Amino acid sequence: MNTPLILASTSPRRRDLMTSAGYQFEVHPPRDTAECGICSKETPPELVARLAYQKAADVGERRSGGLIIGCDTVAECCGQILGKPTSREHAGQMLRLLRGRVHHVYSGLCLIRQRDQETRVKVAVTKLKMDAVTDSQLEDYLDTELWEGKAGAFGYQDGVDWLQVLAGSESNVVGLPLELLAEMLDELHYSPG
Repeated sequence: MNTPLILASTSPRRRDLMTSAGYQFEVHPPRDTAECGICSKETPPELVARLAYQKAADVGERRSGGLIIGCDTVAECCGQILGKPTSREHAGQMLRLLRGRVHHVYSGLCLIRQRDQETRVKVAVTKLKMDAVTDSQLEDYLDTELWEGKAGAFGYQDGVDWLQVLAGSESNVVGLPLELLAEMLDELHYSPG
C-alpha cells in the first residue's frame, strides 16, 4: 500500500488543482496559528518557504503516517508582499499597485514524509504582468468578489484577460505549482497507487 498524500490546506483551489492532476489525497487543514508570522525582514521566497513548512509541520503534529504537503503563496510587486486582502478596499489597493506592472507570485512547497521525517522545501516563482486596466474594469472585478481569499487580490483562473504569465508555472499563480510538486514527489520516490 502506498503512503497517503495529505494536503495541509484550506484552499479549494489547491484541492481542485491536485484533483485535476489526478492525485489521490486527504485534506487536513493546518491550525490558523500555522499561517501566522510575517517577518518584515523576510524576502517573499523566505516567507512562503517558512509558512509552507509551518503548515505541513502543524498537520504532522496531529496526523501520523503519510506524506504531508504544505503550501503558501504570496504576490510581490515593487518590493511589497501581497497576501490575501482583508477587505474590498484592501483588494482595490493591491490591484491598483499591480496595474500596468510586472509582478511575481511565489509559492513555498513543503513535503514531509512522516515515516522518517524526510523534509523537502522549495519555492516556485512565476512572473506576470497586469495590463493597465481602467478604474472601471478594476471596480467591475472587485464587485465580483472573486478576489476574496487570493494572494494579490486576483485569481488567474477567474478568466480575466488582463493578466498574462510571462514566465513560470500557471498553476503556481492559482496556488500550487504542480510541476514542482511532481519533481519533489519524485525526489521522495513517491508514485501514486
